[in-house]
Amino acid sequence: MNNRWSRQNTEFDRHHIWHPYDSMVDPFPAYPVTEAHGVRLHLADGRVLIDGMASWWSAIHGYNHPKLNQAVTQQISRMAHVMFGGLSHMPSVDLCKRLVEITPAGLDKVFLSDSGSVSVEVALKMAIQYWQARGYSEKFRFLSLCGGYHGDTFGAMSVCDPVKGMHHLFKGILPPQFFAPIPKSRFGEDWDPMDCAEIAQILEQHHEEIAAVILEPVVQGAGGMRFYHPAYVRTIRELCDQYNVLLIADEIATGFGRTGKLFACEYAGISPDILCLGKALTGGYMTLAATLTRTEIAESICSSEYVGCLMHGPTFMANPLACSVAVASIDLLLANDWQQDIKRIEDQLKQELLPCKSIESVQDVRVLGGIGVVELKEPVDLRRVSEFFVGAGIWLRPFGKLVYMMPPYVINTEDLSHLTSTVVHVLASTGSEPD
Repeated sequence: MNNRWSRQNTEFDRHHIWHPYDSMVDPFPAYPVTEAHGVRLHLADGRVLIDGMASWWSAIHGYNHPKLNQAVTQQISRMAHVMFGGLSHMPSVDLCKRLVEITPAGLDKVFLSDSGSVSVEVALKMAIQYWQARGYSEKFRFLSLCGGYHGDTFGAMSVCDPVKGMHHLFKGILPPQFFAPIPKSRFGEDWDPMDCAEIAQILEQHHEEIAAVILEPVVQGAGGMRFYHPAYVRTIRELCDQYNVLLIADEIATGFGRTGKLFACEYAGISPDILCLGKALTGGYMTLAATLTRTEIAESICSSEYVGCLMHGPTFMANPLACSVAVASIDLLLANDWQQDIKRIEDQLKQELLPCKSIESVQDVRVLGGIGVVELKEPVDLRRVSEFFVGAGIWLRPFGKLVYMMPPYVINTEDLSHLTSTVVHVLASTGSEPD
């Protein structure tokens, strides 16, 4: 046992520290990590795990990368933080320049915040304030997709799947929104234009009260890990233009290359009115998010005859440490052949997860870019499966019926094979549970 971790620490953690989506009555084991390097997590008991989660999509370059470490070290020697109200700094300017350059065309204004959920809150506020500024105060509701997930704060929860989503317990408390069915046309398969029939009908009937459509382009993440046809996104862009509704693209999970494109909107060839970014923005080093929008939207919100500003301002907005490492992460990504890395991971995932299709307990296997998903017919026994994975030297965190992986881009062929072969073995053992 590492000399900085003891049984007393384990007991304190278990009885006093609330982990995400976990119980304080009978919590799942929380494995103490003492250090991380590359794609490996080092546990306090000496075991080493290959990380297949990239710390929930974020650690795309792996852990303890020297260039990202250097960016943090150099910045902290100058200043760790300074308020952003009335002040500015070079890390924020450098980061926003890069975001304007690499994101879809027309997104020229950047609002920095401190988490993905907050970036969605900012996007929703932008949409509402935009229409208020233009004299359409009745446009304050949103149209989202069933199966979607946009965060854990109240505004973000209101546009998550209201029935099967993680926040269905709050139904009746959250602001009521409109929801369209889950897209049925799968990525890489035939496109059925009727897939947009119901969402088109909702827009036709309710566009006068809808401020924006919000969706996760091409990939629905925590709501079900579904990959849908880019033509759906393209059609929604056209419908939003037709009915005078904004389009918000939530690329918190998909941004910065995870799907095989720098941004998933590129598959559809569209640019949203508002774009939300987070997770991989800092390479998994610090919490930071960004909401980008068009000049016309920003200028309408900030017109002198209206309120003159966007009504939001986090204390740690544009934290210099986070901005510095975000700049380094983006530069590192663009300097490397990330497309080749993602294609290599995608090809290997497709080949090595294929045997799961013949397992009785498996409903579906799907892969896109650096994302591999095995969907089961019944929910995973998370406690038992996690123990097995850790015992086999890998880290994955299934949820519901989904066993999925999105490893760091730097993972090599051998380590990825260990991830996939372990998944195949555990699912082939006895349904979703190991022997």
